[in-house]
Amino acid sequence: MNKIYIKSFIPAALMVLIVGMTSCVNELNIKPIDPTVDLEFSQSEVFAKIYATMGLTGQEGPAGNGDVAGIDEGTSAFYRLIFTANEYPTDEVICGWNDPGIPELYQMNWGSSHGQLEGLYGRLNYDVTLCNHFLEKTEGMEDEATTRQRAEVRFIRALNLYYLMDLFGNIPFSEVVSTDPPQQIKRADLFNYLETELGAIVDDMYDARQAPFGRADKVAAWFLLSRIYLNAEVYTGTARWTDAADYAKKVIGSSYELCPDYAQLFMADNDKNSKAMQEIILPIRQDGDKIRSYGGSLFVIAATHTEGMTPWGTSEGWGGVRARRALINKFFPNGNAPMDATEAEMVVAASDDRALFYAGEDRTLDITKPGTFKEGLSIAKWTNVRSDGGATSHTQWTDTDVPFFRLGEAYLTYAEALLRSGGSATEALEAVNTLRDRANANRLAILTLENLLDERSRELYAEGNRRTDLVRYGYFTSSSYLWDWKGGVAAGTGVNTNYNLYPIPVSDLVVNSNLVQNPGY
Repeated sequence: MNKIYIKSFIPAALMVLIVGMTSCVNELNIKPIDPTVDLEFSQSEVFAKIYATMGLTGQEGPAGNGDVAGIDEGTSAFYRLIFTANEYPTDEVICGWNDPGIPELYQMNWGSSHGQLEGLYGRLNYDVTLCNHFLEKTEGMEDEATTRQRAEVRFIRALNLYYLMDLFGNIPFSEVVSTDPPQQIKRADLFNYLETELGAIVDDMYDARQAPFGRADKVAAWFLLSRIYLNAEVYTGTARWTDAADYAKKVIGSSYELCPDYAQLFMADNDKNSKAMQEIILPIRQDGDKIRSYGGSLFVIAATHTEGMTPWGTSEGWGGVRARRALINKFFPNGNAPMDATEAEMVVAASDDRALFYAGEDRTLDITKPGTFKEGLSIAKWTNVRSDGGATSHTQWTDTDVPFFRLGEAYLTYAEALLRSGGSATEALEAVNTLRDRANANRLAILTLENLLDERSRELYAEGNRRTDLVRYGYFTSSSYLWDWKGGVAAGTGVNTNYNLYPIPVSDLVVNSNLVQNPGY
């Protein structure tokens, strides 16, 4: 019998256990399993579980027997943790909840015992460990189905390692499951590993748009490579702009196409609407009946909505996350955003279909009290409403898939990489204007790195990317670009550069003497 007996190298407070799944990947129903007993390895179930780590948090649906201990299960979700770390400290959103750790994120004064950052570190390392387990158990198997599964699992491992590299820098690294504490890998060495790994697997993955919706194809690997190359100078000290442009161009040249209606990318039928599906390269699957989580699309929809807003398709409205003034200024640079306006009225005023904000119900543009949700315009980009007006699966749980990798980002990567490499400014401008055409916005006459950064925000706001962009531009911690409540000050202030990286959790340092903390913590 092949047995699963894994003591993860994640710290004791975040100890995790690997268990199987009983359904195929497109169902993602999880059978509760007693983790204290040895389990026979089931290739199909563990493979499905690996994809499930992106959209679910444990073994009993939205709550119960969670993957990562030591953190509230709903908070432990892959997407919610990434969103929290990459959006809350930035110029795009602010969260008014006073839950432990949230004020520290939007004020940019976290430490090495921060619970949600520890949870993020634990989630990503858990996912890597599960991938390592699958790859160990299928080593030497060369049938076509297993070869493809192994390539996809290596991709998902690379995806989790990418986030560890981006967020935490030098991290514990291992390709095997062991009780021995792993060595720490340098960020630049991990970059090299990911570059090689993604190049090695691509030929074994599905061709573009041939995978079942929700599984990764070779375009997803190209997309991740383009992201890694775009930030190569941050990770290694050496820019790779040409490589970023080349891989972004491969993505653009594939059979994926832009959805003609921007809002439909974030609606409940984005896994059935063919126009939305043609842009989504890698979704995180959600389903009101079968894939329920407090940390996927329900989180971002409920967190940005509350009573009085245009119906958003779920009974959940938590009223916490809203736009900072700096984000609204990207659409209304003259400070003339209309107040008491619906989403439709805001779009008309901005002359940009992406300006999906709500200013009704006594909202204010400026935030004087971060804990007051109605200070700051509401973000209405994400909904659980169907584009065809049909009924959703459930009144509470959302159907909206997270469009985690989508083609629109590749156009922006291509444009920036061309500009920075000295490539064709005309091609770069056309790439950006292609997105502006889709949004029914006026075309730009000239493209600079500064207005391109603004364009990335207009296109990608509240999708979990912004921190990485600001770090790449040298703006995340510096005083050269300030936004409201940066550094915990209403007018904004620069902070120590150590905050460009999150800390290795002190709980892991205690149990693994191989690790060295990031500077400043």
